[in-house]
Amino acid sequence: MEFPAQKLQINGITMHVVIVGEGPDVLLVHGYPDTHEVWRKQIPVLVAAGYRVIAPDTRGCGETGISSRRADYQIDNLVADLIALLDALHIDTVHLVAHDWGAAISWQLVIDHPERVDRYVALSTGHPMAYRSGGLAQKIKGHYTLLFQLPWLPERLLSAFNWFGLGLMTGFPEEQAQWISQQSRPGRLQAGLNYYRANAKIFISGHSANARVPVLGVWSSGDRFLAEGQMRDSARFVDGTFRFARIEGANHWLQLSAEDKFNPILLAYLKWNY
Repeated sequence: MEFPAQKLQINGITMHVVIVGEGPDVLLVHGYPDTHEVWRKQIPVLVAAGYRVIAPDTRGCGETGISSRRADYQIDNLVADLIALLDALHIDTVHLVAHDWGAAISWQLVIDHPERVDRYVALSTGHPMAYRSGGLAQKIKGHYTLLFQLPWLPERLLSAFNWFGLGLMTGFPEEQAQWISQQSRPGRLQAGLNYYRANAKIFISGHSANARVPVLGVWSSGDRFLAEGQMRDSARFVDGTFRFARIEGANHWLQLSAEDKFNPILLAYLKWNY
């Protein structure tokens, strides 16, 4: 499904951004190895409900420019990309919805810039402090993040035998063709892995402040990368209202594998008068 898109000069890169609909602004931020296409089952629903959707391809992904320096993928710069996007569109505050790496970036955004976010819907990935203290269950599920720190080997393992490794890791064959079409383009696989390599410390150490906006955390029972505890425990790191929704039977990409369950939860939360 294709949506109206623009190319904007944002924080030193050319960013591809879907902008569609009219009404209150909803910023959708994807994770790895996705593009804005991961929101294809939410964009029409949000537009029909009276929202304007802004769905970028983040740095190095989709049709957005690739940065040659690994340091350009540090989380503070990825947050700066989103803030610069809001500034370019003259948007003061948004409803923020994010998944996977997009959620990690967006947690930092609401920590650093709470005045720009009305409410935040975090899919799969909890607050960074909750992730770090997620115990053995999260360490087991997140073991691949250590592998991704190695040079060249992850690229070989993921792409070998027509991307068999990527399919084995993700376990979502319905999206495999989409991912191969993107990751096989020059520089795109390395750019995606740079999210992990440039931000290795956030998985293991450091202190993050509390989020100061209302948060809905959504986790799916079939998530093979993130444990339920790191999302539930995010409540301890939110100064304000934290709500939790568990979606049964969905995999990590719950917005695609359980849109019939997730979309009503999303719309109800966006309309909630807290």
